Amino acid sequence: MHEETATMLSAFDIAALLVVASALLGWFNHHFIKLPHVIGLTVMGALAAIGLMVVDALIPGVTLYDQVTEVLQQMNFTETLLQGMLSFLLFAGALHVDLDRLKTAWLPVLLLSTVGVIISTVLVGAATWGVGSMLGLSFAPIWYFVFGALIAPTDPVSVLGVLREENVPQSLQSAVAGESLFNDGVGIVVFIILLGAAVSGNEFPLSEGVRLFGIEAGGGILVGLVAGYFGYRALAGMDEYTLEVLITLAIVMGGYALCSQLHISGPLAMAVAGLLIGNQGVTYAMSDVTRDYVIKFWELVDELLNSVLFLLIGLEMIVLTITGEVLLFGLIAIPLTLIARAIGIFVSTKTIPAARLQDKGAGRVLWWGGLRGGISVALALSLPPGETRDFILAGTFAAVLFSVLVQRATLGMLIDKLKDGKAPAVEGDGSSTAPSIH
Repeated sequence: MHEETATMLSAFDIAALLVVASALLGWFNHHFIKLPHVIGLTVMGALAAIGLMVVDALIPGVTLYDQVTEVLQQMNFTETLLQGMLSFLLFAGALHVDLDRLKTAWLPVLLLSTVGVIISTVLVGAATWGVGSMLGLSFAPIWYFVFGALIAPTDPVSVLGVLREENVPQSLQSAVAGESLFNDGVGIVVFIILLGAAVSGNEFPLSEGVRLFGIEAGGGILVGLVAGYFGYRALAGMDEYTLEVLITLAIVMGGYALCSQLHISGPLAMAVAGLLIGNQGVTYAMSDVTRDYVIKFWELVDELLNSVLFLLIGLEMIVLTITGEVLLFGLIAIPLTLIARAIGIFVSTKTIPAARLQDKGAGRVLWWGGLRGGISVALALSLPPGETRDFILAGTFAAVLFSVLVQRATLGMLIDKLKDGKAPAVEGDGSSTAPSIH
């Protein structure tokens, strides 16, 4: 009993370890490796995980691997991200989206974050089902569609940084950001519905799925509107930047906690609330001093949480149980997710004339910039233990690491190539490269 108590760490201890590790590795990367920040942290986290596994296999008696694994289990990556970090990240991301520009692309954003997610879920599920059948895997077909749902959401944070650096027009930035912010919430709702059916093993009528989706998504949007409106009214009634920063924190933490209690979509609520505060609140309810403090505060929160998040993505590779079949499944998942993403974008933005994006090259940027991130990893880690989880984790880590290490690293080159081709979408539209703060 004494041994078990001695190894338990408090929430503060775990947070301190992660922040210190992120700072040290970030400093090391900045001075020596010189990779983009989040890529460097992911690489070093993955190398650390692999190194610990190698040391554990070669040197009997070394317990570093077990200790790190125990810390990660105590932290519970899924709960930490989905019940904590995600609310802050989505709100911070939504603050920088220009609502006026988003309105002009509302139809493609709506279709990409709903129809696109569903198409990707179905195509990835069907394709991996075929792969599983060829490999002789024995788990139920619905688990392949669970994998399709968890790998469908894209990460808005990483790609937006690249788009700003490369002088991509704000109209395209807004479309990419809007899709990513909302498809997170939609993807999580679809995942929860499919996972419930997979775990129960019962038949799951499509009508019931549509009903649950409407409740979770609609409820989340409604809570976001209410929280954003009351937050705006509170901000408009004062000019005291410290208290106004606190009010934005209350919107995020209180709104997300309320959604958890009501079993509705917190991610969608935070995306909507962030859009309202970042546009109406910033424009009409804040002085210049308050605006500066609020924006900089949330930029710091965003940077800190992303540093920790991408380090954790690399470290969580420790949980993988690697066999030849698991590795093959993971490698095949990479092209399948890319193909499904391409088809989803094509159907969402090409089949309806009004949904077509006007910026030339936008489809290619959306496709290659559709990065997977921590949300997919967290959802995969929430699956019940067993062979099914091992295969889904392998596919998830492969797709996420490919996104972070290859797609994000080469997205700038793709944009430069489009610039060389004189594509209007990437020549700039005369607007600032930074997101509009009004």
